[in-house]
Amino acid sequence: MIKYFLSSLTFLFLSLIIKTSTTAQVNSVDELESGFLNWYNQDPELDRVPGISTERAYSELIKNSKAKKTIVVAIIDSGVDINHEDLQGKIWENEGEIADNNIDDDGNGYIDDIHGWNFIGNKHGENIDLENFEYTRMYKKFNSKFENVSSLSDVSKSEERDFVVYKKSKALYEENLSKYQKEKEGISMFEEIFETAKEIIKNETGVSPNSLKELKSIRTKSKRTSKAISFLIDKYKMGLTEDKLNEYKSHNEECLNMHLNVDFNPRDIIGDNPTDIEDVNYGNNDVKGQRSDHGTSVAGVIAANRNNGLGINGIAENVKLMVLRTIPQGDEYDKDVALAIRYAADNGANIINMSFGKEMSPNKEFVDAAIKYAESKNILMVHASGNSGINVDVEPRFPNATCLDGTTVRSWLDVGASTKYKTSSIAAEFSNYGKKGVDVFAPGKDIISLEPEDLYNMSDGTSLASPIVTGVAALVWSHHPQLSALQLKEVLTESSFKIKKGKVQIPDLESEKRPKGKFNQLSSSGGIVNAYTAMKLAEEMSK
Repeated sequence: MIKYFLSSLTFLFLSLIIKTSTTAQVNSVDELESGFLNWYNQDPELDRVPGISTERAYSELIKNSKAKKTIVVAIIDSGVDINHEDLQGKIWENEGEIADNNIDDDGNGYIDDIHGWNFIGNKHGENIDLENFEYTRMYKKFNSKFENVSSLSDVSKSEERDFVVYKKSKALYEENLSKYQKEKEGISMFEEIFETAKEIIKNETGVSPNSLKELKSIRTKSKRTSKAISFLIDKYKMGLTEDKLNEYKSHNEECLNMHLNVDFNPRDIIGDNPTDIEDVNYGNNDVKGQRSDHGTSVAGVIAANRNNGLGINGIAENVKLMVLRTIPQGDEYDKDVALAIRYAADNGANIINMSFGKEMSPNKEFVDAAIKYAESKNILMVHASGNSGINVDVEPRFPNATCLDGTTVRSWLDVGASTKYKTSSIAAEFSNYGKKGVDVFAPGKDIISLEPEDLYNMSDGTSLASPIVTGVAALVWSHHPQLSALQLKEVLTESSFKIKKGKVQIPDLESEKRPKGKFNQLSSSGGIVNAYTAMKLAEEMSK
């Protein structure tokens, strides 16, 4: 039993590290691994690194060219630290609004929206931090109505859609509740063994080891102590430190106590009806919020100031970032996403970056109408495909470009994540993929970017691959503004760097040995976005 718990928990730890891999926040990028700094800007040919050729585009194509337009990028996310040292001069300002006068000066329906809007707060400045998963919300909404109904034939025609939603949400809820409860048991057992091993070492040597280096320096003749040291060394090599253990424990508690808790109702502080798209009188202008780490990292790769002696080099120079908060810890509401997209479209955004997603979309019609509206406004929408290592053609994630009425929004790009290595592991193991559902890949593993309060970190995710595509799109569009959003999408996909030789490992988080296939089967373009070739193709298309 102990061996089973250790092996299964080790796999769970590794899965968590893969899905949410983030280094500690540091004051300077000098404290992070230098080999990963700005790697995504490197060139597959000149540097032999499958980056996006940003530096080559600047040095060879636009060194002496002046951008023709400043591109406004709306970041729909958890919030952005707009005062970060490496984002100065890059934050959008609503010129029609006078700050802090409590008046809707420009008449757009939002008071003092200087840098964007927060759709997960109220007018008193209170904000939502933690939320349910969407399937938790749907399960608790319909359970009392359908818990004793076994078949679709037992409900009325008008209730069929709700029953289908209930059955899916119930399956997801019960599956994940069981998963996290088992994880909690495993964590408890692992924690006990972990601490016992440390106690054995301390009792004999007087050393309480907290690092791999300390463990390797200990000398002992005791077999019991040697086994304890070997156990800890093995786990430390996997990255399972006390910090990771506590991080995993907190994540598990958060899932059980908030995300999967049917009695947890954080939306009450907003006071709106989240199923009524016309109920819009809520929110505030706090675009940073309590947890802006995710959105700040997204902002960094798009637009961090280049060559300023600080931090990282973002991709686009002539860009302004509009910040729209809709993403809590947990799942976002479709209504908030739809209103954020409409805000971006009505207030001058050219590109919308969306580094979020979920398994269910009960009010997808809200989002469908919003993305169609954005498309009509010539806006390019860039979305992260997700980090579950699945084929989204088989298991769709939301939002997506396929609408309930069967139409497809064409100015939409879904992005998968690639790695630094031109090997069979070039597709990140966690990345979602799909020949139809994903358009292009971009670097999304071991990405150094910004953290709130002038800090930095390195992390993984399609959440970073998406803004890298957004950054390339903004760079190209700033020099070729005559292109339409559809033409820009064509430029980005057609010019992508193709991985032609050999087979690659298909993303998969469930198998220890990943299956193999052709990289061009993972997305419709079969390539990794490339700023250099995109600029060249845009020039040709512009002529």
